[in-house]
Amino acid sequence: MPAASPDLDNSLPPFRERAPWFGGDLQTLRNIIIGGPPELPGGERLLLAMPDGDRLAARLDRPATENGAPLIVLAHGLAGSESSLHGIATARYLVGEGWPVLRLNLRGSAPSRPTSGGRYHAGKTEDLAAALRGLPAELMRNGIVLIGNSLGGNLVLKFIGEGDHALPIRAAIAVSTPIDLAATCARMMAPRNFAYHRYMLDQMKREALAPGAALATAERAAIAGARSVYEFDDLFVAPHFGYRDAPEYYEANAAKNFLAGVRLPTLILHALDDPWIPADCYQAIDWANLPAIETVLTKGGGHMGFHDAESLTPWHDRISAQWLARQGLGPRILSA
Repeated sequence: MPAASPDLDNSLPPFRERAPWFGGDLQTLRNIIIGGPPELPGGERLLLAMPDGDRLAARLDRPATENGAPLIVLAHGLAGSESSLHGIATARYLVGEGWPVLRLNLRGSAPSRPTSGGRYHAGKTEDLAAALRGLPAELMRNGIVLIGNSLGGNLVLKFIGEGDHALPIRAAIAVSTPIDLAATCARMMAPRNFAYHRYMLDQMKREALAPGAALATAERAAIAGARSVYEFDDLFVAPHFGYRDAPEYYEANAAKNFLAGVRLPTLILHALDDPWIPADCYQAIDWANLPAIETVLTKGGGHMGFHDAESLTPWHDRISAQWLARQGLGPRILSA
């Protein structure tokens, strides 16, 4: 399998930016500027029980006909949910191509907050395992493919790097993933990312303080008073989950530390001009020594952008579908 390469192979399309979305920032902001695709009609609501009594909300969308395709379980990014624009785009495309897609709302994200007092973090894989074990057997009969977007990609890579968790996981895909949490936090706080940082910190605070969150008074004060993403993690997330400080939390949960344990077919897609994640995080890894992982590093694409010249469907969604078909994990008849 190839190591880091601009193209997965000669028969799959390379990424080329679509005008006028040139550069990492415009690629990242495109959906915010002009909006994303509409939500799929219908959909089924599932509530998946956690061992402590919390329940995670999930949305299931099925293709028109049963065709033997595995269930796609999609994990969202930081302060995201099933309603994230790029998640809706992924679900629409993959369901249209024949896969059933379940968008999992992590513990404490907006759709899960009414049924969960707790909170997720970057590496809380025990929640992912519990959610998957709570799925109806009929949804898992063809196996499961995990897809993680942004922070959800870190969760997915850590999860499969830990082992199979005695679940029928057949493959995994991670897109625009902060595999080095400490380096990503530092980049987010860089002066050039002031607007991104302010926006993300506001979203994190709003999510964490939403009605129904089980928080001590001191924790609420720490969240409200955090002046940076680092302070949010250092003063709230780390102690809330038993870590000494933010550096310990980052190191314990960074996907880069779990890649050597990956044994399942795994695809990692990342743009080197991602304004939120340093390219060095990816360039420092010897991908050739990770035989289960195929890594595609593109020059452009931004963070969860990949708006390319060939199609209005994001490049990463089309590549994901084609890669899954190559693994024998596509619908029995994949649409053109």
